[in-house]
Amino acid sequence: MTAATDTGRPAGAAATVRRGLGLSPELRRGLPGTILLALVATAGRVIVPIAVQQIIDGGFVEGGVDMGFVIRMTAIALCAVAITAGATGAMHLRLARVAETALSGLRIRAFRHIHDLSMLHQASEQRGVLVARVTSDVDQISRFMQWAGLMLIVNGGQALLALVVMMVYSLPLAAVVVVLVPIIVFTIRWFQTRLEVAFLTVRQKVGRMLALLAEVVVGAPVIRAYGIEDRVRARLATVIEDHRSSAVRAGSLSATFSGVGELLSALVVTAVLIVGTIMAVNGSTTVGTVVAFLFLVQLFVQPVQIMGEAVNEAQTAVAGWRRVLDVLDIPPDVADPGPNGADLPHHPLEAEFSEVSFRYPRPGEPAATPSGALALQGVSVSIAANTRVAVVGETGSGKTTFAKLLTRLMDASQGTVSIGGIDVRTVRFDSLRDRVVMVPQEGMLFAGSIADNVRMGRPEAKDGELQEAFERLGLTSWLNELAAGLDTPVGERGSALSVGERQLVTLVRAAIADPDLLVLDEATSAVDPATEVRISGALHRLTAGRTVVTIAHRLSTAEDADRVLVFDQGRLVQDGSHRRLVAEEGAYARLFESWQRGTSH
Repeated sequence: MTAATDTGRPAGAAATVRRGLGLSPELRRGLPGTILLALVATAGRVIVPIAVQQIIDGGFVEGGVDMGFVIRMTAIALCAVAITAGATGAMHLRLARVAETALSGLRIRAFRHIHDLSMLHQASEQRGVLVARVTSDVDQISRFMQWAGLMLIVNGGQALLALVVMMVYSLPLAAVVVVLVPIIVFTIRWFQTRLEVAFLTVRQKVGRMLALLAEVVVGAPVIRAYGIEDRVRARLATVIEDHRSSAVRAGSLSATFSGVGELLSALVVTAVLIVGTIMAVNGSTTVGTVVAFLFLVQLFVQPVQIMGEAVNEAQTAVAGWRRVLDVLDIPPDVADPGPNGADLPHHPLEAEFSEVSFRYPRPGEPAATPSGALALQGVSVSIAANTRVAVVGETGSGKTTFAKLLTRLMDASQGTVSIGGIDVRTVRFDSLRDRVVMVPQEGMLFAGSIADNVRMGRPEAKDGELQEAFERLGLTSWLNELAAGLDTPVGERGSALSVGERQLVTLVRAAIADPDLLVLDEATSAVDPATEVRISGALHRLTAGRTVVTIAHRLSTAEDADRVLVFDQGRLVQDGSHRRLVAEEGAYARLFESWQRGTSH
């Protein structure tokens, strides 16, 4: 998706910058003061050519040099240079502070928006691309604001002021410069259009490269295990080469622009020198004016000389800004109703599905209007409070989709999902996440200690409360076996712990959250017998007194449930107790028989 105008075309650079400034109020508020300092810095530079003209035309008198006049003009020029230097330093410092504050806000806004997007959308987007938009793309904007942005402001003001002074000094000489301005403007615009496309392509290639690099780093064990290093290296080489070639094309275009800028600058200086010399010889202007004019022409054409690099940075920043805005333009397909939303009651919760159907969108298709195959079809079921329900079925039958709709990680395409008699789409996220907790199949942990990860269930929990949670689940002995107890580091993604130990931590995290409705995606990973006993005991204690829905991969879980829901090809085909469903000799009986054969070997 690309930030676009009403016509569907990508927004232009000016429109992108306006939108970006609209989302960065700190930058808007800080710009006027920065521009004022830039004007002061620019005005000071024009004083020196004026002083040179005054000294040449007024300092040389009959019989010698008026040193008093020369000293006064020199002092004025020095004061102007000092003021200019002070204003320039203050301008850089001010813009650095304002830009970093504003762009930090933009980065946070983009990060929060990414988290507001549904799991469905995040699964369809490469994680590295999203990370690049929040990090490197915003960094490009920051670099532009603190260097190229200033250069464009200062040098643009400098060129304009120099032109005004030139017109005051000599309209004919100023006309020579003005005649050449359209050529300069046309050239800049021609290159700018092509640079915009080139640097947007570079930013896209950077996102793809970072996405693949992140995937390769995380998947390094699998890559080595299957011996596919050569294949992965070939993919990396292709992506890196794509980035290199696009960067070289953009750099070549920028270098050409810089060279053309030098050529145009030399053309303007040459034209002014020829016309000025003729006018001085004819007596229509003074030598001091011609010399001052050459200084002023340099102040006018100097921005053209650096315009290549500044526009280079500007186009990269606009491309980065557009990519950040692309993220912010994606409407969350699972929206928080906010403060006006409903709150779930604090007691074991009942749940109900009423004619619920769900379609996954096809690649590139918006989640709001999916056209993929039905993952769930017309499911209607009520789950009473304080009951244990097992959800079973073959792979792809709709079990996980059912759980994600129940926890509102996605919204139903049709029908209504209610918890506690309230449509989940009207429940505040804070209330829903507080009262309904899903424990995923893989125990995802974050870098930090065991205590840090358990506290994600309830950030304000004290160490004593964490210890009590381990004790309630019968895991105190396991915790004490660890060298640092609660302070044991888990490593990146929990890599310092075994699969079973990660599952234990996620169960304690769910316990400290104290939900009323617990959704479990039962882990199928093999663990050692001692850890399996601990997991079973912790699960038994965790589920006591709650409404529990378990996606059961091992049918021993279904045997212990109060009720079993059997899914097949997106439909709820059976509903009842384990004993009754086995006796019916339907889909569940076949699954159970197959599972028994598998476990008997």
